[in-house]
Amino acid sequence: MGDTISDPIIPDQQKMFETLGTIHPLLPPTAGLLGLVLTAVIVNLIAKRILVGSVRAIAKRSDVTWDDALVSHNVIGRLVQVLPALIVFIGVPFIPGMPENGTQLIRNIAMGYMVLMLTLALSAMLSAANTIYAATSVARERPLKGFVQLAQIVVWIFGGVLIIAAVLERSPVLLLSGFGAMTAILLLVFKDTIMSLVASVQLTAQDMVRVGDWIEMPQFGADGDVVDVQLHTVKVQNWDKTITTIPTHRLIADSFKNWRGMSETGARRIKRAIYIDVSSIRFQTHDEVDHFTRFALLKDYIKDKEKGLADYNAGLATEVDAEVNKRQLTNIGTFRAYTYNYLKNHPDIHEGMTLIVRQLAAGPEGLPLEIYCFTNTTDWADYENIQSDIFDHLMAIVPEFGLRLYQKPAGSDLASLRPEIPR
Repeated sequence: MGDTISDPIIPDQQKMFETLGTIHPLLPPTAGLLGLVLTAVIVNLIAKRILVGSVRAIAKRSDVTWDDALVSHNVIGRLVQVLPALIVFIGVPFIPGMPENGTQLIRNIAMGYMVLMLTLALSAMLSAANTIYAATSVARERPLKGFVQLAQIVVWIFGGVLIIAAVLERSPVLLLSGFGAMTAILLLVFKDTIMSLVASVQLTAQDMVRVGDWIEMPQFGADGDVVDVQLHTVKVQNWDKTITTIPTHRLIADSFKNWRGMSETGARRIKRAIYIDVSSIRFQTHDEVDHFTRFALLKDYIKDKEKGLADYNAGLATEVDAEVNKRQLTNIGTFRAYTYNYLKNHPDIHEGMTLIVRQLAAGPEGLPLEIYCFTNTTDWADYENIQSDIFDHLMAIVPEFGLRLYQKPAGSDLASLRPEIPR
């Protein structure tokens, strides 16, 4: 190997290796290499116990959270892995009898391993940084996980180039220049990554999707909360607790519904109709009008309506005295006014949002009376309870106005129409 390699060996060790060499020429380099590897392993174990153990103990006792993220992603543990490779890299030239090409190969492998560990440590550090950022309130509005994953891809590309350059003893600049000729292939391989990157930038810049948003995308069977936004995929936990994975770029290419606006307003819409049997709609008698004046929700309505109708009817020609020519109160109009006042005074209906009770076009199923309003809560269970309580009450009070709800005849209804056969 040369004088520079044998200088660090003390005479006793030199004699020992010479003795081993007389037994077999491969014994001195083999014994030296095993001793070097054993030293590297011992240093690795000591470093892990001291450095990694100390960092974990400090992180457990500290009040800050960033050090916990470094420990959970094992950043320090991967940096410590550089030490044994560094010992092999430095020590292998001093092994007596080691062939020069063998020494260079081991040094190249050790260098590649160090680059690999540094790449892993940098990738873990990026993941730790994303974990620290995700704990902040801003992360819900501006998730950066997709960008972190892109940075990790770049780190691994350059890390892979450096590892290959270290093992093959080639300049990394030379290897990187070769990628220019592979641009078309790289664009084909990373097509989805490039599309996802563009989609991630648009989603973040336009604030289209955040973690925690309720979105609907029927073409993918997605209807639930967004639990994760990554570079390539967006994960949605549906209400049946299944997970739907959507390619990120499809959120830009296809349409979807985001319910965040509903959550931010603190109100949720009720839009449902009850169907009135048209044959039960009629004018009200004077006795019925007097009866409805006792309803607290209709007292003012009946008073104002009677005055308006009286003024209108008073302006008709004196010779026109038929009731058909006069305007009168109807049971459907009174019920509509009752429904509106009932909702307006309901404690669970949002006062500042739209409130409409309207008739839709009559059809084969009767006259739809649509309720359009907003609850003052967005909680799903509370919303359904409020909606059910409202329609329970309205359906139960419909007969009070001389109206009937429309319902298609069932088999039992038709059976009751069948004449009995005499025996």
